[in-house]
Amino acid sequence: MSKIIVVGSSNTDMVIQSERIPRPGETILGGSFFMNPGGKGANQAVAAARLGGDVHFICKVGQDVFGDMARQQFENEGMHTEFVMSDANLPSGVALINVDAKGENSITVASGANGALHTTDIDQAEAIFESGDVLLIQLETPLETVWHAIKKAHKNGLKVILNPAPAAKIPDEIYPYIYTLTPNETETELLTGVSIDSLAKAQEAAHILLNKGLKHLIITMGSQGAYYQSAETKLFIPTKPVQAVDTTAAGDCFNGALAVSISQAKEWEPAIQFACEAATRSVTKMGAQASMPYLADLA
Repeated sequence: MSKIIVVGSSNTDMVIQSERIPRPGETILGGSFFMNPGGKGANQAVAAARLGGDVHFICKVGQDVFGDMARQQFENEGMHTEFVMSDANLPSGVALINVDAKGENSITVASGANGALHTTDIDQAEAIFESGDVLLIQLETPLETVWHAIKKAHKNGLKVILNPAPAAKIPDEIYPYIYTLTPNETETELLTGVSIDSLAKAQEAAHILLNKGLKHLIITMGSQGAYYQSAETKLFIPTKPVQAVDTTAAGDCFNGALAVSISQAKEWEPAIQFACEAATRSVTKMGAQASMPYLADLA
């Protein structure tokens, strides 16, 4: 099997579902509470593992109950956990999530040990970079570490998928190292200054990013679908309409599924269709990792 390396965050999500998301200074009663494993890196790693990927996850957790639970969860999912590292001084990451009746959400994250994932931690995993095929990475860990991992992956011939979330600027020097960039509409606007309100605007933004040395761009457009562009090809892949329950980790599911497809050398259209199908399935369930579908669910 092709080896997928995921570098990123691991959090415990504490979720309150209520009729609507409270305004500043407002208290809303009557919500329901549950707790789920989350974090963009962990979500994407779990999605890739459930969809058939051979996943090696690199992250950092605290020496606490949340960290112990996360490590056990990753092992239960069949992921390789030799580089799930522990920090003795910081707690595991936590996210507080409000979800409204329409499935929309607001999220506040306390990064904890995720903020202590350093370049030296990436260097400890040199052996799996030397034998890996795909790197999937996001921006919930220190940016210096992210750029270091991307350069290491590129040096070793891995295909790098960068999901630029949470939204942040990317240094121009990094774009040539990226095989595929997967921003949503908001992240695309931050990176290009172009508001994505039509396919024409998506093409305009794509032109800007491809001119920076990027090879492939996929703009995820929520319930509409995804737009792909390279130097040779333009594609729009629509999604099937569903009743959304919780959109919390739909983008993470998309990226995990895409990593599996790229590791299997699928053509772009079926690869993106597979990712859209997985993400669409994920919004029909509550939770982050809890909503990630298995390969059998998409048959």
